[in-house]
Amino acid sequence: MTKHSAEALPTGDWIRSIPNPANWNQTFQRGIPRRRMGPLVPATCVVLLALNAAVFPASISPDDYPADEAERTGNNDNIIFDDYRGKGCVDDSGFVYKLGERFFPGHSNCPCECTEDGPVCDQPECPKIHPKCTKVEHNGCCPECKEIKNFCEYRGKTYKILEEFKPSPCEWCRCEPNNEVHCVVADCAVPECVNPVYEPEQCCPICKNGPNCFAGTTIIPAGIEVKVDDCTICRCHTGDWWKPAQCLRRECLNGQMTS
Repeated sequence: MTKHSAEALPTGDWIRSIPNPANWNQTFQRGIPRRRMGPLVPATCVVLLALNAAVFPASISPDDYPADEAERTGNNDNIIFDDYRGKGCVDDSGFVYKLGERFFPGHSNCPCECTEDGPVCDQPECPKIHPKCTKVEHNGCCPECKEIKNFCEYRGKTYKILEEFKPSPCEWCRCEPNNEVHCVVADCAVPECVNPVYEPEQCCPICKNGPNCFAGTTIIPAGIEVKVDDCTICRCHTGDWWKPAQCLRRECLNGQMTS
C-alpha cells in the first residue's frame, strides 16, 4: 500500500467540502449521528470515511435543518390530546368541556365545574323529604317533593282532611291536618241489668226488660218483691243490680208459707 506524507493527506476541510446531506435524496432521515473528523487520519481510512459520511450523515444539528426546527417549536394548538388533564374535562358520554365551563355529568343531576384538577361538582346538603310525600322528582340537584299526602287512612279506608266519620257505633273520628286520625270512644253508662243487649247501630248496651238482678240462678226485675219459690221471696238491691238479690226464706208447711 502506498504511504503518503502527512502533508499529502486530506484534511478535515476536504471532508467538510462534501455537499450538505440536507440537499440529498430524502431517504436520508434525520437523527442519524455524525461526528466531525480530526484534521489528520491514516491514509487508508480517508476514502472510506468520506464515503461513509456520504451514505450515513454524521451528527445532525438543528442548524442543518432550519425547517425541521420550526416544526419542532411550532404551535401545538391543533394537536389532539388523549389526556385532557389540565386542559379540559370529559364527561361519561365523551364530550369535552373547557376549563371554567360548568356541565352536568351523566351520573349526577348536580352541576360540575371543569378545573385543572378535574371536575368539581356541587354537593349541597339536600333537605329531607317529608315522610307524607307521595310524589318526588329528581330533576334537580336535590330531590324535591311535589305532592304531600292530603288524606288519612284508617282501617283500609281514606278520608279527607278534617272529615268526620264513625267507623263503629261507639267511635267518633276525624282526619286531622297532620294526616292522622283522632278518635273518641263513647263512654257508656253501666247498664242496670245483668243481661244487657247490643242493638245494631247503637254503641252502648241497653236493658230491654228494664233493671234486674240475679236471685240464685233466676233473673228477677228490680223494684218489687218476687217469690222465687213457695218459701222464698227476693228483692233486688236498689241501684246495685250486680249484687245478688236479697232473699227472705220463711217456714213452710206442706209447701205453704206460714204467717
